[in-house]
Amino acid sequence: MLPIPAEELNGSGTLGPYWTFYRAVVAEQLNRWLPRSPSVVLDLSRGQGRWSAQAARAGHRVIEVVDFRRAVAEGQPVLRDAERVRQVRADDLRFLPDGSVDAVLAEDRSMSLELMAESAIGDVARVLRPGGRALVCVDSLVLGMAILAEQNYWAHLRQTSEVMLVPWPDGSITRCFSSAQLRELLTDAGLEVEWIRPRTVLSPSTVDHVLASDSRALNWLVRTELEAHPDDDDTVGIHLVASARRV
Repeated sequence: MLPIPAEELNGSGTLGPYWTFYRAVVAEQLNRWLPRSPSVVLDLSRGQGRWSAQAARAGHRVIEVVDFRRAVAEGQPVLRDAERVRQVRADDLRFLPDGSVDAVLAEDRSMSLELMAESAIGDVARVLRPGGRALVCVDSLVLGMAILAEQNYWAHLRQTSEVMLVPWPDGSITRCFSSAQLRELLTDAGLEVEWIRPRTVLSPSTVDHVLASDSRALNWLVRTELEAHPDDDDTVGIHLVASARRV
């Protein structure tokens, strides 16, 4: 799969069909991953609300952390509580006791935007109960190298540093991972990795071609994607996703 240009990564631009497919894969993957029985789910996915709402609809009680690992600015929107979703504004997890949640969602590249991901994952492992699980999505090295190449940072591409920090055109910085680095991040925190895989292996051109031929093929494409088994393959895909369990 060829890397997606950086300007397309916000979901706008020319890859509308691909992002429709991508979001459908994320939703179905989460649906399959969530606990089968009602549970307490902690959502660290940058306060977008999408994953919290899906978990709540599945019958879980959700704690959605807004501004995780970010300074709280004045004038931010008022937090809201729904029947099954409670929003909390915090830059760490000190408000939660040890072993207090059943599952943690770190979607939407939240651990790549946290440059000290080791500390953040350590917090995740602490609040998970034994047997609890975490779902973590990060930027891949494939994406990082593509962004550096687009900005002509060739010297950076030759570096062999264990940590790849990538400057984006908008001035932000993201931390990109290989599958081995993501596995090490999780295991060093005391989590047992169940699987690591690219979020998607189907290329935008393939998705666009199939959906242009038959718009009803979306569900088939999603099933095809999720039934593939490219475990630990970090040579494709802009994002990696991992499931890990606290032992």
